[in-house]
Amino acid sequence: MVPLLLVLLLAVILFGAGFALKALWWVAIAVLVLWLLGFVARPAGQGGRRGRWYRW
Repeated sequence: MVPLLLVLLLAVILFGAGFALKALWWVAIAVLVLWLLGFVARPAGQGGRRGRWYRW
């Protein structure tokens, strides 16, 4: 009975980790899209030139 419970517990943990990793991939893709849109839509700097692409 104990080995069966351990296998079931392992399956639940792996399923939860797989779901979390898949959700993190979607979050990473959304952040990447927003970051790339920042390149296209960044405001113009002084003299009509585009500003630097980084913030620091």
